[in-house]
Amino acid sequence: MTGQKYGVGGTAALVVAHCAGMLDLTALPVWVGALVERFGFSPQQAGGIVTLFLLGAVAASLFVAPRLNRINQKLAATAGYGVAALAFFAASTKSGLAELAALHLVAGLAVGTGLSMVHGAIGKSANPHRLFALAGIAIGLLGIVLLGVLPQLLIAFGREALFQVFGLFMAIACLFCAVLFVNPDRGEVHASAPFGRAIWFTVFGISVMTFNQAMVFSFVEVIGKLRGFPAEGVLGVLIALGIVNFLVPSPLAAILQRRLVAETVVQIGPAVQAVFAVIVTSATVFALWAPVAAFFVAIQIFTHTFAFGLLARLDRTGRAVAATPAMLMIGAALGPIVGGALGQNFGFGALGTAGVAVAILSIVFFTKARSA
Repeated sequence: MTGQKYGVGGTAALVVAHCAGMLDLTALPVWVGALVERFGFSPQQAGGIVTLFLLGAVAASLFVAPRLNRINQKLAATAGYGVAALAFFAASTKSGLAELAALHLVAGLAVGTGLSMVHGAIGKSANPHRLFALAGIAIGLLGIVLLGVLPQLLIAFGREALFQVFGLFMAIACLFCAVLFVNPDRGEVHASAPFGRAIWFTVFGISVMTFNQAMVFSFVEVIGKLRGFPAEGVLGVLIALGIVNFLVPSPLAAILQRRLVAETVVQIGPAVQAVFAVIVTSATVFALWAPVAAFFVAIQIFTHTFAFGLLARLDRTGRAVAATPAMLMIGAALGPIVGGALGQNFGFGALGTAGVAVAILSIVFFTKARSA
């Protein structure tokens, strides 16, 4: 497989920046939980604040992805993560709903810009599936840190620690991009043909699956405590979730790259996700709830690794994968606020029912993509 080779330094920059940009994938429960418990917002308000961050990322990605090959990707990535760091550090000094909402929007716009540059570069690599899997392994390690350490930091240093940690991650990504990011070749800079049906249906399928992920996962911590599970048990599940994400989905996706058909994986993934969603939102026995909750995110990571490689294969210009933040975060943006509204008004068991319906839609999109 031909493609760009970035070397150790360039690869490290892409992996670190990917982890920072995909912060929501692992941090959502603590993020939403802290906004509810430590800032005093309702579940719907907390979900709305995070949704603004995600919508900002979507808007930025939709704007820059089509222009990927006309942009200095290193400069845009460095600036994006730098602005995001400043926004989160500023958020650590605020407590009002309007102020935090505005800063989340700014951070989202900045992250969406930087992450689109990173995903576009990964998509042009010699093996996008493997590099994205490597980045997924790193996200698992980051999850262990965030889900295991961040709640303890909140207890020890107060609510300000949440955004200080987020700002630190963005600052580190900014530094890596400034020093090590390698601009990919622009051999296909003039390629601007419209995407085919297979690409569009794959994009829709990923977006819908991510909506499901965010709708349920945002409230895992809240659901666990409402079920009466011990606080230390819920914290243990979050730590286990990070370990699982580190050890299982991305390494497995890398190993099975040549053994599984990507089109089949993306059809099965949403069905497994739906089953897990029902259990996470309805189980009242901790011994059943805990392992399913711990593996919930792994389904998304494993499936999306194959979807990313599939898109990179379908579009070698890099534009489709550069829009990954948009296709992921449009689903993730709506997930927290819809989940909060359902949970607040109908009980969190309603999230499981909604999860099944959404999974069916995702499977339909992936099936149409395969037959396109």
